[in-house]
Formats: sequence, C-alpha cells, structure tokens
Amino acid sequence: MQDFYYRKLLVYQHAMMLLEDVYHLTKQFPSSELHGLTNQIQRAAVSIPSNIAEGVGRFSIKDRIRFIDISNGSLMEVMCQLEIAQRLGYISEDDFKKQEINIATIAKMILGLRKNLEVKLNNNQRLSDEENKGMDISLTPNL
Repeated sequence: MQDFYYRKLLVYQHAMMLLEDVYHLTKQFPSSELHGLTNQIQRAAVSIPSNIAEGVGRFSIKDRIRFIDISNGSLMEVMCQLEIAQRLGYISEDDFKKQEINIATIAKMILGLRKNLEVKLNNNQRLSDEENKGMDISLTPNL
C-alpha cells in the first residue's frame, strides 16, 4: 500500500473515525429513513475525509483551502443531522454528545489546518516537498 500524505494528517484520521461512527449509528435508523436522513448523513460524513484528501492532492494553496472549507461545511452538516436524529429519537443523547465532542475536535483541527495554509498563502510560502508530493514515494509498497 502506498503511503499518501493525507493519511498522515491527524484530522483525516479523526474524520475517518467519525465516518465509521456515522455508519454504525445509522444502522439503527428506521428503514423509512434509508433514502432520507440515513443517505444524507452518510454522504456528508464521506465528504469530510474525501475533501481533506482531495485538497491535499491539490498543488495550489488556494485550492487546498477551498477543499478544507468544503470539508468543514460537511462536518457542520453531519453535526446538524446528528442533532436531528437525536431529536427524532434515532440516536441516544449519549451517542449524540459523544459525536458532538468528536466533531468539535475535528472542527478545531480543520481550522488549524486552514490557518496554517492561510499563513503560507499570505507569506507567499511554498508547500514543503512532502506536502507537494501528496504521496510519499520513498516508502516501499507492500508487495
């Protein structure tokens, strides 16, 4: 397996854990929500790590910031939809509070990543070699 740079980001790892949690929680939703709230929240959860990865794959800092912003928007969408699920009785208050803490942590990480990119943009700094590769090709793939 190749070692892509985005996989090293703690924010990406946390977003993937949130994605797994969302899929686990939505298994409890009523079947009547399959094409409604279940589908919507799963798609938003998938969008978070996907946009982090896509942003990191871009060579322009402005593009990276744009995809980080999209990721944050999807994170807020998941937060709203979890609140809806809790209000409708699809998830427990404890499950909601746990995810609320996870989402707040991810939001802080996204903000930190965005601020770091903004500093580089405003100071006309370049991305590091590792950041610019998107993939660490110095690692030998598992054969």
